Amino acid sequence: MAGHSKWHNIQHRKGRQDAKKGKIFTKVTKEIMLAAKSGGGDPDKNPRLRAAVDAAKSANLPKDRIETAIRKGTGELAGDQIEESVYEGYGPGGVAMLVEVATDNKNRSVAEIRHQLSKNGGSMGEAGSVAWMFDHKGVLSFDKETYSEEQILEVGLEAGVDDLIDDGQVWQVRCAPEDYNLVKEAYSASGIEFAEAFLTMVPRTTIGVDVETGRRLLKLYDALDDLDDVQNIYANFELPDELLRELES
Repeated sequence: MAGHSKWHNIQHRKGRQDAKKGKIFTKVTKEIMLAAKSGGGDPDKNPRLRAAVDAAKSANLPKDRIETAIRKGTGELAGDQIEESVYEGYGPGGVAMLVEVATDNKNRSVAEIRHQLSKNGGSMGEAGSVAWMFDHKGVLSFDKETYSEEQILEVGLEAGVDDLIDDGQVWQVRCAPEDYNLVKEAYSASGIEFAEAFLTMVPRTTIGVDVETGRRLLKLYDALDDLDDVQNIYANFELPDELLRELES
């Protein structure tokens, strides 16, 4: 799954670049609102909200905007009625795709997603058609030059880590979403710094694609990501090394 993981890491670096443009502010604000709406406004009692606030802080969203988003989510302040949905579909090469949206108009969102899938060689799927191919996980990565596998496992196994992967330049650990904050705290308390940490949908298996199909998939991914209502996109493709080198350059 190296080709998928490396693409995922490149994707997150791209996210940090988007933050400079301000686009990520909208996404993290919506996630805070949804998290507060679904689980309450106390990050200590709402793991999803805590993860959302951490992501917002990493993106340098101002504290007052974080607090305002929480209060809008809980209903203390008036705000747009944002709802979340997940749409399922297929990309070029039969790749499974999940598209998470936060929107005030579901009809608009589904129409835009269907249009981009159709335009870029994909198609919409029925509810449940691909969701079973993914697991919700917390993911943390650590620099291999700084930490050994034993150091990462020693802390992680006690905290709730259920998998460790050698992902090239980093060790990557995965855990259940309900253990995510506990795992982060355990590593921080042990003085072990993670390079990245996020909640995501991890594919159970991946599909290797050729360079041409990979380029078509990346074009589709970018087209979906440019839609205002789209929060996250998950897919189960594995890019070839040639294309990964192009993306990293």
